Amino acid sequence: MAPRSQRPKPPSRPPAASGTDRGRILAGKYELVDPVGRGGMASVWLALTHGEAGFTRPVAIKRVLRHLQRDAKFEAMFVEEARVVADLQHPNIVQVHDFGRDQQGGYFIVMEWVEGMNLEGYVRSFATVGEVPPWQLVCAISIEVLRALSAAHERNDPYGNVSPVIHRDVAPANILVGKNGNVKLTDFGLSRAMDRPSTTDPGIVKGKVAYMPPECLEGQAATPVSDLYSMGVVLWEALAARRLFGGQGTDVDIAMRVLQEPIPLLSGERLDLPQALIELVEQATARDPARRFARATAMVEALSGILRQQEKPTDDAVLAQSVRAATQRLRTGS
Repeated sequence: MAPRSQRPKPPSRPPAASGTDRGRILAGKYELVDPVGRGGMASVWLALTHGEAGFTRPVAIKRVLRHLQRDAKFEAMFVEEARVVADLQHPNIVQVHDFGRDQQGGYFIVMEWVEGMNLEGYVRSFATVGEVPPWQLVCAISIEVLRALSAAHERNDPYGNVSPVIHRDVAPANILVGKNGNVKLTDFGLSRAMDRPSTTDPGIVKGKVAYMPPECLEGQAATPVSDLYSMGVVLWEALAARRLFGGQGTDVDIAMRVLQEPIPLLSGERLDLPQALIELVEQATARDPARRFARATAMVEALSGILRQQEKPTDDAVLAQSVRAATQRLRTGS
């Protein structure tokens, strides 16, 4: 095993899962280092892959929560996630390296490790110094996420037929921005490939309610346009540096706000935004699906056109520098 001093440092995100399995070896080669997140179905760990001649490599390992390991429904969803993401080869989608079971029989997915933070932490880092994220970089991040969604929505099945994968959980916590300037969409745990039957019970509300489109809250099936609505809410929140529908209240309270409350124009949140960007977010978050962007590529083209009208660079190097600065702000508060 690699000496502790040679192992990657835990990320700045606060641990959200039990560390009792720290040091455990899965499948004879994956060493669990630190827990970095936990959701309703699984936990995520920073881990090390061990190979010959002292080779090590950091990876992310997603594990079914112990109390759900014998639940056939949740296991089926987890297996489906592994199958879906392994089939989506795209630079803006977190890639799957391996899939297996641990010593207790629980499934785990081995994924690429992104050294950086999620969009939620990136936006929060600016609040620590009383600022808001540069709108140009927020747009650049959103373009990369939309490219990931485009790849999922335009996926072909093994026979060459278009068979969309609907993410259904596009939210700031699932958008990773790396210290190298790369942007990755992760957590397809609630996704559904349209060439497969649903593995979830009908009528169960899935995803983070504050980012769910009204039609899904009313019981309609999710579509690619549903993901674009969620991305519109993410974009609104990143630009405004505050929650739109979230905050206080139960999921039912939040759902009622999504269904009934008007979405404020971003012009009332900050004064430096181009009018075209304000209108783009308004279109993306339209309650009527027919008024939204029809495809992720159309939203990419619109955002790219807005960025072309300004002079500040938004390439990987600029974003990388911004992410490193954001990491420092979260650590020091300055």
